[in-house]
Amino acid sequence: MEAKIVYFEKEGPANTEETLRIAKQRADELGIKTLVVASNSGDTAVKAVEICHGLKLVIVTHVYGFREPNTLEFTEENRKIIESSGGVILTTGHTLMGTARALRDKYNMAGAQDIISDVLRCFGNGTKVACEIAVMAADSGLVRTDEDVIAIGGSHGGADAALLLTPVNAHHFFDLKIKEILCKPHF
Repeated sequence: MEAKIVYFEKEGPANTEETLRIAKQRADELGIKTLVVASNSGDTAVKAVEICHGLKLVIVTHVYGFREPNTLEFTEENRKIIESSGGVILTTGHTLMGTARALRDKYNMAGAQDIISDVLRCFGNGTKVACEIAVMAADSGLVRTDEDVIAIGGSHGGADAALLLTPVNAHHFFDLKIKEILCKPHF
């Protein structure tokens, strides 16, 4: 089997539209029905709606209070656009962050989730995000663990990594299978 991987010269939001186009094209080729897309403010999600029509979109946001207490970065305007297009928005705790961040912040110690995150970041932050949001979507019942999806993450905003994978629930994290890397930054 042979598949194409696109490597971006730099990480970050400048790659968002191309990442979404690559994901849409591969989804069409393979008959993948669902994209899981990370989006903090909703801007990437709106671009996904524009580019990835015909696919089920599961948009995963930061949690309330991620940047400042009692606030959500995802804008109400973007929420309306996503929901009116049939997209689903998931706001839930991060699989690899919650308690690990609490341990790190309070006791200056790494948890297992920190180690897992750092290993995945060896492939780029967007790759780590893509894996994490697929698990979050599975844990919330928005994707099945017996159907492949394309998960899209980014580095410092936007999208720059797309993976074909089979999601798992968090308690089976090490059974996660990344089948293809569609695109990612070249470091």
